[in-house]
Amino acid sequence: MIEVSKDGGLLTLTLNRPEKANALTAAMLADLEAALAGPPPAALILTGVGKVFSAGADLEEMQAGLGRNPAWERVSAAIAAMPCPTIAALNGTLAGGAMGLALACDMRLAVTGAKFFYPVMRLGFLPQPSDPARLAALIGPARAKMILLAGARIEAEEAQAWGLIERICAPEALMTNAQALMVDALAAKAGHIAAIKALIG
Repeated sequence: MIEVSKDGGLLTLTLNRPEKANALTAAMLADLEAALAGPPPAALILTGVGKVFSAGADLEEMQAGLGRNPAWERVSAAIAAMPCPTIAALNGTLAGGAMGLALACDMRLAVTGAKFFYPVMRLGFLPQPSDPARLAALIGPARAKMILLAGARIEAEEAQAWGLIERICAPEALMTNAQALMVDALAAKAGHIAAIKALIG
């Protein structure tokens, strides 16, 4: 359910469970963790199959404690620590705990019509520990509270205006845009990329 594709220095990880809106299971988190544990690529793209990037955690597994699985934090921490550029190429709506994967990336592109929400207040769960701070760093504390406390559903245009995503693309142009942003990194030395990321913080 996680497709791993390597093309030179570009690593692409694809959520492929469209019949369940790419809802994440413990097995999928384990697969993501394993894929991120190897030698760091020159660039990383995270995307999905279908019209939804991810509906968040699989609700059946949430009843068995998936929301408290430390793998969520390990996966997002691994993405955030990558010494290469990372892009979430969001092929559709992003919801719930899956938002942590995108928040950990350096850049986020989304297709027209994508929506963004994190319904922890309504469902009675806590967000993953690192997600609120990463969200607030991108869009500010008040807007982070709109999403986490008020349950706001944000359209793509508003998400871009807030700084949650950097670019809106037509669905057929999403991966082309993501790959184009990686061209310079794929031609650079790994140490150079890591040094620039460290300067940005």
